[in-house]
Amino acid sequence: MATLADQTIAALRSGHDALAARVRALTPDDLISPSGASEWQVSQVLSHLGSGAEIGLAGLNASQTGGAAPDMDFNRSVWARWDAMAPAEHAAAFLEANERLVEAYESLDEATRDSLKINLGFLPEPVDVATAARFRLSEFALHQWDVEVGFDAGATVAPEAVSLLLDQVGGMLAWTGRPDALAGRQATLTLRLTAPERTAGLRLGERIELTDVPQQPDGELSAPAEAWLRLATGRLGTRYTPASVEVTGPVSLDDLRRVFPGF
Repeated sequence: MATLADQTIAALRSGHDALAARVRALTPDDLISPSGASEWQVSQVLSHLGSGAEIGLAGLNASQTGGAAPDMDFNRSVWARWDAMAPAEHAAAFLEANERLVEAYESLDEATRDSLKINLGFLPEPVDVATAARFRLSEFALHQWDVEVGFDAGATVAPEAVSLLLDQVGGMLAWTGRPDALAGRQATLTLRLTAPERTAGLRLGERIELTDVPQQPDGELSAPAEAWLRLATGRLGTRYTPASVEVTGPVSLDDLRRVFPGF
Protein backbone atom coordinates (compact mmCIF):
# COMPACT_ATOMS: atom_id res chain seq x y z
CA MET A 1 0.00 0.00 0.00
CA ALA A 2 1.37 3.41 -0.97
CA THR A 3 2.35 5.54 2.01
CA LEU A 4 1.74 9.27 2.33
CA ALA A 5 5.36 9.85 1.31
CA ASP A 6 4.90 7.62 -1.75
CA GLN A 7 1.72 9.44 -2.80
CA THR A 8 3.26 12.87 -2.32
CA ILE A 9 6.40 12.01 -4.27
CA ALA A 10 4.23 10.58 -7.06
CA ALA A 11 2.27 13.85 -7.14
CA LEU A 12 5.53 15.81 -7.35
CA ARG A 13 6.49 13.69 -10.35
CA SER A 14 3.18 14.03 -12.19
CA GLY A 15 3.12 17.77 -11.47
CA HIS A 16 6.65 18.21 -12.76
CA ASP A 17 5.99 16.25 -15.92
CA ALA A 18 2.84 18.27 -16.68
CA LEU A 19 4.46 21.65 -16.04
CA ALA A 20 7.64 20.68 -17.86
CA ALA A 21 5.62 19.85 -20.97
CA ARG A 22 3.97 23.27 -20.73
CA VAL A 23 7.28 25.08 -20.19
CA ARG A 24 8.99 23.41 -23.13
CA ALA A 25 6.26 24.75 -25.42
CA LEU A 26 6.46 28.36 -24.18
CA THR A 27 7.67 31.07 -26.52
CA PRO A 28 9.89 33.99 -25.45
CA ASP A 29 6.77 36.19 -25.33
CA ASP A 30 4.95 33.60 -23.23
CA LEU A 31 7.72 33.68 -20.63
CA ILE A 32 7.28 37.40 -20.03
CA SER A 33 3.47 37.32 -20.01
CA PRO A 34 1.45 37.72 -16.78
CA SER A 35 0.96 34.70 -14.52
CA GLY A 36 -1.67 34.00 -11.90
CA ALA A 37 0.69 35.57 -9.34
CA SER A 38 -0.21 39.24 -9.66
CA GLU A 39 3.32 40.59 -9.29
CA TRP A 40 5.17 37.97 -11.34
CA GLN A 41 5.45 37.14 -15.00
CA VAL A 42 5.61 33.48 -15.99
CA SER A 43 9.42 33.29 -15.99
CA GLN A 44 9.54 34.70 -12.45
CA VAL A 45 7.24 31.96 -11.21
CA LEU A 46 9.59 29.43 -12.80
CA SER A 47 12.53 31.19 -11.16
CA HIS A 48 10.83 30.90 -7.77
CA LEU A 49 10.12 27.21 -8.30
CA GLY A 50 13.59 26.50 -9.63
CA SER A 51 15.46 28.29 -6.85
CA GLY A 52 13.19 26.58 -4.31
CA ALA A 53 14.02 23.21 -5.86
CA GLU A 54 17.73 23.94 -5.60
CA ILE A 55 17.44 24.94 -1.93
CA GLY A 56 15.18 21.97 -1.22
CA LEU A 57 17.65 19.54 -2.80
CA ALA A 58 20.49 20.97 -0.74
CA GLY A 59 18.45 20.43 2.41
CA LEU A 60 17.51 16.89 1.43
CA ASN A 61 21.13 16.02 0.65
CA ALA A 62 22.32 17.52 3.94
CA SER A 63 19.79 15.47 5.88
CA GLN A 64 21.01 12.28 4.23
CA THR A 65 24.69 12.98 4.81
CA GLY A 66 24.42 14.53 8.25
CA GLY A 67 25.66 17.89 6.99
CA ALA A 68 24.44 21.32 8.00
CA ALA A 69 21.15 22.45 6.50
CA PRO A 70 21.33 25.35 4.05
CA ASP A 71 21.38 28.66 5.92
CA MET A 72 20.01 32.04 4.90
CA ASP A 73 23.31 33.08 3.32
CA PHE A 74 23.12 30.02 1.07
CA ASN A 75 19.51 30.77 0.20
CA ARG A 76 20.29 34.39 -0.64
CA SER A 77 23.11 33.34 -2.93
CA VAL A 78 20.75 30.99 -4.78
CA TRP A 79 18.05 33.65 -5.11
CA ALA A 80 20.57 36.22 -6.36
CA ARG A 81 21.84 33.87 -9.05
CA TRP A 82 18.34 33.06 -10.24
CA ASP A 83 17.29 36.71 -10.14
CA ALA A 84 20.14 37.52 -12.51
CA MET A 85 18.94 35.03 -15.14
CA ALA A 86 17.08 35.99 -18.29
CA PRO A 87 13.54 34.61 -18.82
CA ALA A 88 14.71 31.83 -21.15
CA GLU A 89 17.34 30.83 -18.59
CA HIS A 90 14.66 30.68 -15.90
CA ALA A 91 12.74 28.16 -17.96
CA ALA A 92 15.73 25.96 -18.80
CA ALA A 93 17.15 26.06 -15.28
CA PHE A 94 13.75 25.29 -13.73
CA LEU A 95 13.45 22.14 -15.85
CA GLU A 96 16.83 20.92 -14.64
CA ALA A 97 16.57 21.92 -10.98
CA ASN A 98 13.10 20.56 -10.39
CA GLU A 99 13.87 17.31 -12.18
CA ARG A 100 16.85 16.82 -9.88
CA LEU A 101 14.75 17.41 -6.77
CA VAL A 102 11.99 15.04 -7.86
CA GLU A 103 14.54 12.38 -8.82
CA ALA A 104 16.18 12.74 -5.40
CA TYR A 105 12.87 12.12 -3.65
CA GLU A 106 12.12 9.19 -5.95
CA SER A 107 15.50 7.62 -5.19
CA LEU A 108 14.73 7.29 -1.47
CA ASP A 109 14.09 3.66 -0.59
CA GLU A 110 11.19 2.55 1.59
CA ALA A 111 13.17 2.52 4.82
CA THR A 112 14.58 6.00 4.18
CA ARG A 113 11.18 7.39 3.30
CA ASP A 114 10.00 6.12 6.67
CA SER A 115 12.95 7.14 8.85
CA LEU A 116 14.71 10.19 7.36
CA LYS A 117 14.24 13.56 9.07
CA ILE A 118 14.73 16.69 6.96
CA ASN A 119 15.63 20.13 8.30
CA LEU A 120 13.62 22.62 6.22
CA GLY A 121 15.19 25.59 7.97
CA PHE A 122 11.96 27.44 8.76
CA LEU A 123 10.45 24.96 11.22
CA PRO A 124 11.51 24.41 14.85
CA GLU A 125 12.60 20.82 14.23
CA PRO A 126 13.23 18.41 11.33
CA VAL A 127 10.25 16.70 9.70
CA ASP A 128 9.71 13.35 8.03
CA VAL A 129 9.90 12.82 4.28
CA ALA A 130 6.13 12.92 3.79
CA THR A 131 5.88 16.31 5.48
CA ALA A 132 8.85 17.80 3.65
CA ALA A 133 7.58 16.54 0.31
CA ARG A 134 4.11 17.90 1.05
CA PHE A 135 5.51 21.36 1.80
CA ARG A 136 7.18 21.26 -1.60
CA LEU A 137 4.00 19.96 -3.23
CA SER A 138 2.03 22.86 -1.76
CA GLU A 139 4.46 25.37 -3.23
CA PHE A 140 4.77 23.55 -6.53
CA ALA A 141 1.10 22.82 -7.21
CA LEU A 142 -0.06 26.37 -6.52
CA HIS A 143 2.69 27.95 -8.61
CA GLN A 144 2.04 25.40 -11.35
CA TRP A 145 -1.48 26.82 -11.39
CA ASP A 146 0.00 30.35 -11.54
CA VAL A 147 1.78 29.41 -14.74
CA GLU A 148 -1.05 27.47 -16.35
CA VAL A 149 -3.78 30.02 -15.62
CA GLY A 150 -1.74 32.59 -17.54
CA PHE A 151 -2.76 30.68 -20.67
CA ASP A 152 -6.04 29.06 -19.56
CA ALA A 153 -8.43 30.94 -17.25
CA GLY A 154 -10.15 27.64 -16.46
CA ALA A 155 -7.01 25.96 -15.12
CA THR A 156 -7.32 24.05 -11.85
CA VAL A 157 -4.88 22.70 -9.29
CA ALA A 158 -3.96 19.10 -10.11
CA PRO A 159 -6.44 16.68 -8.44
CA GLU A 160 -3.70 14.44 -7.05
CA ALA A 161 -2.21 17.47 -5.29
CA VAL A 162 -5.55 18.75 -3.97
CA SER A 163 -6.36 15.56 -2.07
CA LEU A 164 -2.93 15.63 -0.40
CA LEU A 165 -2.95 19.33 0.46
CA LEU A 166 -6.43 19.76 1.93
CA ASP A 167 -5.41 18.67 5.41
CA GLN A 168 -2.55 21.16 5.36
CA VAL A 169 -4.76 24.18 4.74
CA GLY A 170 -6.09 24.40 8.28
CA GLY A 171 -2.63 24.90 9.70
CA MET A 172 -2.00 27.80 7.34
CA LEU A 173 -5.10 29.90 8.03
CA ALA A 174 -3.87 31.57 11.20
CA TRP A 175 -0.85 32.74 9.20
CA THR A 176 -2.47 33.56 5.86
CA GLY A 177 -5.87 34.81 7.05
CA ARG A 178 -6.53 38.51 7.66
CA PRO A 179 -9.39 38.81 10.18
CA ASP A 180 -9.10 42.61 10.14
CA ALA A 181 -10.52 42.52 6.60
CA LEU A 182 -13.93 41.91 8.19
CA ALA A 183 -13.74 45.13 10.24
CA GLY A 184 -14.80 43.43 13.44
CA ARG A 185 -17.50 41.20 11.99
CA GLN A 186 -17.45 37.55 13.04
CA ALA A 187 -19.09 34.47 11.63
CA THR A 188 -18.84 30.69 11.60
CA LEU A 189 -19.59 28.98 8.31
CA THR A 190 -20.15 25.37 7.41
CA LEU A 191 -17.54 24.44 4.82
CA ARG A 192 -18.83 21.85 2.31
CA LEU A 193 -16.32 20.61 -0.23
CA THR A 194 -16.57 18.24 -3.17
CA ALA A 195 -13.96 16.21 -5.07
CA PRO A 196 -12.99 15.05 -2.51
CA GLU A 197 -15.89 15.51 -0.13
CA ARG A 198 -15.08 17.17 3.17
CA THR A 199 -17.18 19.02 5.74
CA ALA A 200 -15.87 21.31 8.48
CA GLY A 201 -16.44 24.65 10.16
CA LEU A 202 -14.72 27.88 9.14
CA ARG A 203 -14.51 30.32 12.04
CA LEU A 204 -13.97 33.95 11.11
CA GLY A 205 -13.12 35.93 14.22
CA GLU A 206 -10.03 37.22 15.96
CA ARG A 207 -8.44 34.12 14.49
CA ILE A 208 -9.24 32.37 11.23
CA GLU A 209 -9.43 28.64 11.77
CA LEU A 210 -11.10 25.40 10.79
CA THR A 211 -13.29 23.74 13.40
CA ASP A 212 -15.65 20.81 13.74
CA VAL A 213 -18.88 21.19 11.80
CA PRO A 214 -20.89 23.87 13.67
CA GLN A 215 -24.32 22.94 14.99
CA GLN A 216 -25.68 26.43 14.37
CA PRO A 217 -23.66 28.00 11.56
CA ASP A 218 -24.15 31.59 10.45
CA GLY A 219 -23.89 30.55 6.81
CA GLU A 220 -22.24 28.16 4.41
CA LEU A 221 -19.41 28.04 1.92
CA SER A 222 -19.77 25.26 -0.65
CA ALA A 223 -17.11 24.73 -3.29
CA PRO A 224 -14.98 22.19 -5.11
CA ALA A 225 -12.07 21.32 -2.86
CA GLU A 226 -9.54 22.74 -5.31
CA ALA A 227 -11.41 26.07 -5.40
CA TRP A 228 -11.31 26.21 -1.59
CA LEU A 229 -7.58 25.51 -1.71
CA ARG A 230 -7.14 28.41 -4.11
CA LEU A 231 -9.39 30.70 -2.08
CA ALA A 232 -7.37 30.03 1.07
CA THR A 233 -4.16 30.93 -0.80
CA GLY A 234 -5.42 34.04 -2.58
CA ARG A 235 -6.04 32.48 -5.99
CA LEU A 236 -9.81 32.67 -6.43
CA GLY A 237 -10.25 35.93 -8.30
CA THR A 238 -13.58 36.52 -10.02
CA ARG A 239 -12.47 35.28 -13.43
CA TYR A 240 -11.03 32.10 -11.89
CA THR A 241 -14.06 31.17 -9.76
CA PRO A 242 -16.20 28.15 -10.72
CA ALA A 243 -19.95 28.75 -10.88
CA SER A 244 -20.41 26.03 -8.25
CA VAL A 245 -18.82 28.17 -5.50
CA GLU A 246 -21.57 29.54 -3.26
CA VAL A 247 -21.54 31.55 -0.03
CA THR A 248 -24.55 32.23 2.18
CA GLY A 249 -24.85 34.15 5.42
CA PRO A 250 -23.37 37.39 6.74
CA VAL A 251 -20.15 37.37 4.67
CA SER A 252 -19.76 37.37 0.90
CA LEU A 253 -17.28 35.67 -1.37
CA ASP A 254 -15.61 39.05 -1.88
CA ASP A 255 -15.27 39.30 1.92
CA LEU A 256 -13.55 35.93 1.95
CA ARG A 257 -11.24 36.99 -0.86
CA ARG A 258 -10.13 39.90 1.33
CA VAL A 259 -9.69 37.61 4.33
CA PHE A 260 -7.42 35.38 2.22
CA PRO A 261 -5.26 37.76 0.12
CA GLY A 262 -2.60 35.17 -0.63
CA PHE A 263 1.15 35.13 -0.11
